Amino acid sequence: MQGRVLACTACHGKEGRATPQGYFPRIAGKPAGYLYNQLLNFRDGRRSYPQMSYLLEHLTDDYLQEIAQHFASLQLPYAQPPATQVLPQELERGRLLVQHGDAGRDIPACVSCHGASLMGAAPWLPGLLGLSRDYVGSQLGAWQTGQRHAQSPDCMAAVASKLSLQDVRSVAAWLAAQPVPAGAVPARQLPEAMPLRCGGVPGQGAAQ
Repeated sequence: MQGRVLACTACHGKEGRATPQGYFPRIAGKPAGYLYNQLLNFRDGRRSYPQMSYLLEHLTDDYLQEIAQHFASLQLPYAQPPATQVLPQELERGRLLVQHGDAGRDIPACVSCHGASLMGAAPWLPGLLGLSRDYVGSQLGAWQTGQRHAQSPDCMAAVASKLSLQDVRSVAAWLAAQPVPAGAVPARQLPEAMPLRCGGVPGQGAAQ
């Protein structure tokens, strides 16, 4: 498998542990179901990134599942986050949205799905820590502009559509500034009551 995934690690870093400074996200240790869904999304056109689509266009579901399981099994240390130059008030705005959401705008807190530790939940929900500010911001922006989609119902598209540009900047900056505790891993089960139905979670949307 290490030989098969050389094309993956060329961008995502050795063993898939991209550093917070890089645009390409860390994939090591992410829940297998989440990784599998993203591989399907790239292959089937819901996510737009030509290099990924080209690599995956002829791969079978079973092959993609093997790749996802491989990277999910790699529990490796995270790099420390880079120093931030973002103003304290902007970071605080991000923290409030991540931890509490905004009930007045019907924006759920990130922790309500991605967990109090923000490390996600196996096997379907990704962690949000250990990612660069540019990557987080670009993905929220891609949902807002329709460049990124997930299986229907697309819960993240619904959330992103309610965020302002400043919200996106603040959330991305706060998340990127948080260190990942040693030994932190995704929760072993999904939240009991998610605020939105998400098609990437079996039983909540279209068949996988």
